[in-house]
Amino acid sequence: MKIVIVDDDVLVSSSLKTIIEANDGFEVLAIANSGEDAIKLYKEHQPDILLMDIRMGKINGLEAAEEILNIFPNTKVLFLTTFADDEYIIKALKIGAKGYILKQHYNSIIPALNAVYSGQNVFGEEIVNKLPSVMTNQVNKKDYQDYGILDKEFEIISLVSKGLSNKEIAKELHLSEGTVRNYISVILEKLELRDRTQLAIFFFNNLL
Repeated sequence: MKIVIVDDDVLVSSSLKTIIEANDGFEVLAIANSGEDAIKLYKEHQPDILLMDIRMGKINGLEAAEEILNIFPNTKVLFLTTFADDEYIIKALKIGAKGYILKQHYNSIIPALNAVYSGQNVFGEEIVNKLPSVMTNQVNKKDYQDYGILDKEFEIISLVSKGLSNKEIAKELHLSEGTVRNYISVILEKLELRDRTQLAIFFFNNLL
C-alpha cells in the first residue's frame, strides 16, 4: 500500500511515517507539510491513500482534498486530525473523504488505512457519535428519487441519520419495529450499503 502523508507538523509526519512503515506492505512515498504540497505530491505519486491533517496554512486539508478529488474522483482521502469540529466533519463527508479519525487514537491508524484501502469508509467513534448533532433539516428532496428511494424510505433514512433506533423510528412513523427493520434492510440493499453508518454518510453526501 502506497501512502502520502500530509501534516504541517514535521515531527508528527515523520512519526507517522515510522509507525506506518513498521508494518509489512506499507510504503510512504512522500511527506507534504501544506495543502499546496499535498496537491502537487498527489499529482506526482497518485498514492493508494492520502493521509492528511486538516488545519494547515494557506490551503487547509479539506480544500486540498476537494481540489484533488475534483481532478481524481477515485482518490482515497483519510483525514487524521486533532479536531472534531462539526463544520470539518460535514465538509469531509460532502467532498467524499473515505475516513476521518482523531490523532489521539494512533492505534487505529493501521486498521483504518487497511479498511480504506479495501474500499470501506472509516469514521472514528467520536465522529459517528457526533453525526446526529450536525444533521440539518435543509434536505434537497428532489434528489432522493434518482436513487430509487421511495418517500417512506427517505423518511427512514433521514431518521436513521439523526441517530434514532429502530424502536424510535417505529414510534415516530407509527410502524412496527419489524417493519422498520425490513425497510432498512431493503434500503441498504438498494443503495449497496453495509450498515447504518454508511447510510448516514450517504445521506450527507447525496441528500443534503
